[in-house]
Amino acid sequence: MKQTIDESLFIQAFENYDRVNNFGYPGLRALFEYIEEYEEGCGGQIELDVIALCCDFSQYDTIQEALEDYGLETLEELEENTTVIFYNVHGRCRHSEASLIVQKY
Repeated sequence: MKQTIDESLFIQAFENYDRVNNFGYPGLRALFEYIEEYEEGCGGQIELDVIALCCDFSQYDTIQEALEDYGLETLEELEENTTVIFYNVHGRCRHSEASLIVQKY
């Protein structure tokens, strides 16, 4: 049996596991949007596993913070090696002041 998850239920699942702080509410909305787009692109469905998502993705407040964590020099290097989701409090975006979620590699 499968259940369709909307953004509200997605966030609630993170609240239930006390994992909202892994991404914050703006980050969770961006991650949800990314997963929905991924599902549409591949034509499949992803099982919601809060713990796995927390293990697979990390949130960073700045691009520089992510680059230092991965030992890279440029954003292009990071994007060549993994998935990068940019966002701010207003939604997904891409600019130097955006926070980001990076899929671990």
